[in-house]
Amino acid sequence: MQRLNRISLTQRLTLMFVAATTAVLLVLGWVVTTSVEQHFVDLDMEVLTGKMELIRQSLQSVTSPDGLIAFAHQLARSLVGHPGLEVVVMDADHNIIFATAHANFSPDLLLSSAAQVPAKPAVWQLGAQSYRGIAMRLPTAALDSAGHPVSVIVAAATDMAHHQMFVRSFMQTLWLFVVVASGISGVLGWLAVRRGLAPLRAMREQAHAVTAQQLHQRLPVDSVPPELADLARSLNEMLARLEQAFARLTDFSSDIAHELRTPVSNLMTQTQVALSQARSADAYRDILASNAEELERMARMISDMLLLAKADNGLVVPHAETIDLADEVRALFDYYDAVAEDKGLQLKLEGIAQVQADRLMLRRALGNLLSNAVRHASPETVVQVTLNHCAEAVSIAVANHGETLAQDVLDRVFDRFFRGDPSRHRDQEGAGLGLAITRSIVTAHGGSLQARSVDGLTTFTVTLPRVAQAGQAKRD
Repeated sequence: MQRLNRISLTQRLTLMFVAATTAVLLVLGWVVTTSVEQHFVDLDMEVLTGKMELIRQSLQSVTSPDGLIAFAHQLARSLVGHPGLEVVVMDADHNIIFATAHANFSPDLLLSSAAQVPAKPAVWQLGAQSYRGIAMRLPTAALDSAGHPVSVIVAAATDMAHHQMFVRSFMQTLWLFVVVASGISGVLGWLAVRRGLAPLRAMREQAHAVTAQQLHQRLPVDSVPPELADLARSLNEMLARLEQAFARLTDFSSDIAHELRTPVSNLMTQTQVALSQARSADAYRDILASNAEELERMARMISDMLLLAKADNGLVVPHAETIDLADEVRALFDYYDAVAEDKGLQLKLEGIAQVQADRLMLRRALGNLLSNAVRHASPETVVQVTLNHCAEAVSIAVANHGETLAQDVLDRVFDRFFRGDPSRHRDQEGAGLGLAITRSIVTAHGGSLQARSVDGLTTFTVTLPRVAQAGQAKRD
């Protein structure tokens, strides 16, 4: 099997084509040979049955046992000019009445052949010669002492040497034709396969041109045969996914550099300033406190990126327990109540539901959604959390009134480090990972997360199965 796998597709198809052609030629040769042999049998039987009918008619002139002698002389004269035809006539006592020169056939063979009704052709071997013949018991016009017709056994055979020579010559010619035709079909098959697989070679050459810097190239679909069109489309779709993945990876790397550059720069600047001259203990304490804040920010960011990396590889496995969602939302309301009061927001909960999920992970996801809603809600409005449940799933909708989000923003709102504000100012809270983490947590629970913004009302809806489905995290 390994040796077969090393054979190229061109060689495989060529070998299959040659094998199929050879098999067809062999079957055709067998059919022709069988037809030729049957044709010779029919010709021989036509001659033999004609002679048998002639002998049958001649036996009707034999009216007495002594008349068989005259019959033998008459039969000898009638066979003049028939080379290769041998005839034997035996009486009831198995005595040979008449026999041609080379008809030294075994009496037992003649008797067994004559016993077959109807008469069937048999092949008789006599030395180096082969004969095809028939034997029949034929009545005469003479009657025995009991009044029954006297019968004789007549055998007629024809030499098969000419036919056998023709068949041997035909078989040699046929085998030579099969060998030559197989060779020619192999060459023609190889050329046909090479031409037929030309689109594959073209696709291979175009695929060689695809690199990490040229993922925008696509394989032609319209210029390939229909059998390869699906393959070309699948490869193009794969290239599109790779291009998107590389683009996300490039953006992710840029975002990481952008997010880490400022805190690292702040740490370096503050440290260099602190080291530039002697300062008091309080001054050093203030600098260290400021550095600690930057380090905590970086630690949170690294922790969030680690969580996202685990979610991308399906390593986030929730620990399921029964959770009352209404209680969790009220606890989050208590946490964000002070911020909401500063903006004049009203936090409102509607509905009840229970779900099996990881409590800490789900609390973090809901906290991210509620924090996002409070941060972007217009002052003096309501932040609404609505719980709905059915037999198999529950939904959690977090809605806030504020600026209507454009569709391109909604399409990217769950991307890492994405902020609706293109300027991406550092004064914005968080690193832009909250919604990405929320989606990863929801996906790890086998759920889904959608965003919708219409007429100033932005709603994030989480749908979770009521029974935990851990380990279903998928890559973004």
